[in-house]
Amino acid sequence: MKIKKITDSFNNAIEGIIYTVRTQRNMKIHFVIAILVLLLSLFFDFSKSEILILFLTITLVIVLEMINTAIEATIDVIANYYHPLAKIAKNVAAGAVLIAAINSVVVGYLLFFERLKPITLTVFMKIKQSDTTVVFICLILTTLITIIIKAIYGEGTPLRGGMPSGHSALAFGIATSISLVTNQFLIITLCYFLAFLVAQSRVDAKIHSVFEVVVGAMIGILVSILIFKLF
Repeated sequence: MKIKKITDSFNNAIEGIIYTVRTQRNMKIHFVIAILVLLLSLFFDFSKSEILILFLTITLVIVLEMINTAIEATIDVIANYYHPLAKIAKNVAAGAVLIAAINSVVVGYLLFFERLKPITLTVFMKIKQSDTTVVFICLILTTLITIIIKAIYGEGTPLRGGMPSGHSALAFGIATSISLVTNQFLIITLCYFLAFLVAQSRVDAKIHSVFEVVVGAMIGILVSILIFKLF
């Protein structure tokens, strides 16, 4: 009986994790980023302390996102109408997640920047030698590839919905192309920020899922880098 209760506790906990991942868009984003960061960490010689910091940072973000979800669900049950205190509770919980996310960016910068800097500079210097007219080729190919994939999946239209997100692909394709022809870090940052806003707007408008937007972004980035490299 006791063993069954322990098993039920584990099942309930796992169901809670699955529910959060399935229903919360931000949790999906956290999981994707966590997986990418952990895969990237395999290629660097991190110390045990650095690995510990990385795991604690990832865990903190995911746990706080789950607590935020639990708080929102509890408030919705207790107060199924608008109340200023309910709004404050939700905002405070969301603020805790935001602080953890900002902390994760700082930790990622401190752990990865110096290790990636030599590789990044070498790659970018080689790519920047390409002709700037290649930007237009990148955008055309990104558009064609997106349309072909949409046709294969048979979902949505060329300009709305379906796999992958064409807006996300073009936005990140343009941002990547600009980053490869300029040395201005501020311009590069603003371009990627605008690309992210475009992708975010497609998800908020419920035209695309997070996965479709991420796939579109990867297509735009990879096509731009590949074409610049070839030419």
